[in-house]
Amino acid sequence: MNFPWRHGNQLWLLENGEEFFPRVFEAIRQARQEILLETFILFEDKVGNELHRELIAAARRGVHIEITVDGYGSADLTPEFVAAMTEVGIRIRMFDPRSKLFGMRTNLFRRLHRKIVVIDGSRAFLGGINFSADHLGDFGPTAKQDYSVEVIGPVTRDIHRFALASIAATEPSRLWWRRQRRVRNGGSGQQPAETAAEGTAQALFVTRDNRSHTNDIEEQYLEAIRQARRRLVIANAYFFPGYRLLREIRRAARRGVKVELILQGQPDMPIAKFGARLFYEYLLKDGVLIHEYCDRPLHGKVALADDEWATVGSSNLDPLSLSLNLEANLIIRDRAFNHELNARLERLRRDHCRLMTKEKIARDAWWRMPLAFLAYHALTHFPAWVGWLPAHTPRVEVLQGYPRPDDGDNLRRPSP
Repeated sequence: MNFPWRHGNQLWLLENGEEFFPRVFEAIRQARQEILLETFILFEDKVGNELHRELIAAARRGVHIEITVDGYGSADLTPEFVAAMTEVGIRIRMFDPRSKLFGMRTNLFRRLHRKIVVIDGSRAFLGGINFSADHLGDFGPTAKQDYSVEVIGPVTRDIHRFALASIAATEPSRLWWRRQRRVRNGGSGQQPAETAAEGTAQALFVTRDNRSHTNDIEEQYLEAIRQARRRLVIANAYFFPGYRLLREIRRAARRGVKVELILQGQPDMPIAKFGARLFYEYLLKDGVLIHEYCDRPLHGKVALADDEWATVGSSNLDPLSLSLNLEANLIIRDRAFNHELNARLERLRRDHCRLMTKEKIARDAWWRMPLAFLAYHALTHFPAWVGWLPAHTPRVEVLQGYPRPDDGDNLRRPSP
């Protein structure tokens, strides 16, 4: 689906689980017709269990609920956890479930990495926050720093239609006509009314897949970077961008744009920090300011340019997100939202980041520079190399079994 810019939206920036989870759970409590939820990670911890309780309560009062989780990120859901939801009519799908091989997950590539919640087709949440307790500060030193956005207004209709179409694509082909009618009419089966304007913000819903929208999110970044005239701030957890993005970031700095990157200084995966640092020398010499966030792992995927443009979403700037995973971002043109995001990031830079300099990285430059040279130029060919990876068509399975004595400890799933 290609969606246009939508005018008349109202948005709220939500930082970390402390702001995100209460708003989502309250929206679920207010739901009257339908809840559509996609997430990469759903854990059976205090956050996942609270979501579990709220969804079951909503289903019992007649709300239609569809959940899709990723087979890599949410591989360890127990039969009891799933059965409690399916028993009240909640439909749960797992994207690309695969058995472990020698204890290792084999579905590493082409993951469902989107995080989307749509309530009654009129309120949506989108960003980088999963349903897990590691997005809360009391989780400890490894609690993640992240962002999401809540939105009402015309763009929610696009997010709703996309979520319905994603569900419909998993239905049996013999029900094609029914799937299409459901996407057109909405999950309730009745023709939805046009979504009224709720604010003044412009918003564009953009996705990335492995078929017809392979680089849509990257193109939005490229356009914003090329048009930036005064400032550009990118806060991204896994920064290993493609050749075109690196080139445009350097060009922006050369033409006088104040370019600031906020990257991981205390990563959840050390390779993320190692990969990003390969490019520090290239970026610093062109005047790019690089801040490493050192308070806890950075998990955010946000950016802003000049005084109006901003984005919040699930897409990192690394090969997985840009060339393999299924992602979703909201592109926003609104001064108030841009300034709010900038204020949040400025507080992060001021209180919890260290500014990287050529002197700080010169100590190990002798071994980093050859690797950086190879990585920088290899990225020009990475999208083509992706096609050489072992290809498969990811399947979506509906979890519909109950844990009965004759089932053992396994969920019953329909045959592919």
